[in-house]
Amino acid sequence: MTDLGQKTAVIIGAGPAGLTAALELLRQTDIKPVVIEASGDNGGISKTVNHNGNRIDIGGHRFFSKSDRVMNWWLDILPVDESELSASDIKISYQNKTRKIPTKERKQRHRGPDDVMLIRSRTSRIFFGGKFYDYPISLSVKTLTNLGLVRTIKIGFSYIKAMIFPIKDERTLEQFFINRFGRELYATFFRDYTEKVWGVPCSEITAEWGAQRIKGLSIMKAVTHAFKSVIKKPVKTVQQKGTETSLIESFLYPKFGPGQMWDCVARDVISLGGVIQYHNTATKVHIEKDQVEQVDYIDQDGHPQSIKADYCFSTMPIRELVQSISPEISGAARKVSDGLVYRDFLTVGLLVDKLKVSPEKGKPGDLIPDNWIYIQEPHVKLGRLQIFNNWSPQMVSDPEKVWVGLEYFCDEGDEFWSLSDSEIIQIGIRELASINIIHEQDVVDSVLIKMPKSYPAYFGTYEQLPKVRDVLDPIDNLFLVGRNGMHKYNNQDHSMLSAMAAVENITNGRKDKSNIWDVNTEEEYHESK
Repeated sequence: MTDLGQKTAVIIGAGPAGLTAALELLRQTDIKPVVIEASGDNGGISKTVNHNGNRIDIGGHRFFSKSDRVMNWWLDILPVDESELSASDIKISYQNKTRKIPTKERKQRHRGPDDVMLIRSRTSRIFFGGKFYDYPISLSVKTLTNLGLVRTIKIGFSYIKAMIFPIKDERTLEQFFINRFGRELYATFFRDYTEKVWGVPCSEITAEWGAQRIKGLSIMKAVTHAFKSVIKKPVKTVQQKGTETSLIESFLYPKFGPGQMWDCVARDVISLGGVIQYHNTATKVHIEKDQVEQVDYIDQDGHPQSIKADYCFSTMPIRELVQSISPEISGAARKVSDGLVYRDFLTVGLLVDKLKVSPEKGKPGDLIPDNWIYIQEPHVKLGRLQIFNNWSPQMVSDPEKVWVGLEYFCDEGDEFWSLSDSEIIQIGIRELASINIIHEQDVVDSVLIKMPKSYPAYFGTYEQLPKVRDVLDPIDNLFLVGRNGMHKYNNQDHSMLSAMAAVENITNGRKDKSNIWDVNTEEEYHESK
């Protein structure tokens, strides 16, 4: 067993939560973090994959948070490109007033001129019936024209009905959507896409998913925001704390994708004395008298190892954590953890000479402005389309080409997941051509990236998750943080805040872990999607 001669925190996973915990421990304590990461990458689902010089952002990560602490933390790591500031009318009103970076940390940093954030304009739309619609859906003349008179009238009456006669005792995601948008708009723009993502009807998903992800968004909120934007030109700033997240107009983005942020954080962790062990897989967490005593893992050479743990941060899926705990957890908690469901995700990267579609304003051949497009077409499996050129020019190696990501949602091991890479790529090409986004012959390169357990699901045994917490929370030095670690559909800022809360519990001697679980339940942390 490895004994490092000082208090050690074993951190399972080098995603946003794990790396944030490691860096905060080094900044605030004398505890040495040892990060055990099964892959060879930093960032988890927030990593950047490089294929022949073309970079893929897994899922699309806007660097925007309603938490000043998170925004300052990011800007500590990657400042905004000065040339972007001088060329943009967007103001950066976040300033690091809460913490001075220690001289030791600053001196040991390894940063280059390209380690910066860009300021990006947010544009995303819905593609439905061969036409583009604003996202969030607006009541513009173009939207109403695309919908047609009959459907527009149905949507209007349906919405009025939902306002006058809302569904009582809202329990399912379907009821959640109908209460806020009306049945007709839900069926037109929400149902098919959401069911592509989760693979089950919205009537089988708990309303809590909606409460966490889209609580603040409604037709009235979108219309009010649009009206305010017309009558009063707002000051453009990445600090938009009073704006629903789906309505923000700008965000920050690392020059080489989200993985650049976490690669920089990993370098800081190592330079300050932390350890990150890649290609190491945690296999067993030993518990004695409500304390984690050690963590077993398989190293990169396939050899079993173990390390003493004074503290343990777990970002691994709860189901896998419970299965790994010794002595074995049984009874209701084990049954619930075994029943937790995850939705898996894959991206087909396509490099094309050009897109078949052009912007409404501009000449043929110009690139449309979207960061991503929600594909609402029910006859294709494709769920969302990323256009990486519009995230950062550095995401594509040849500026004359267009680098796109086709996102598919599936279950690991199902029929689609089990197809060969080439079969899945060919399906992606055919589907994108069938909805007239590309010509098949314009594809010049391709790659497939699979990400298992990308989305913790709000069905299965999710509603009984407190039974698992009742067993795990009393383990004094075990902290569950991050998206899969908590089985919560967190964004990276929420995952970071959970890790920060856990470190503060250690420094303050707090035993109650409710503050960790409360992240992304307060009003100001709701994500609108």
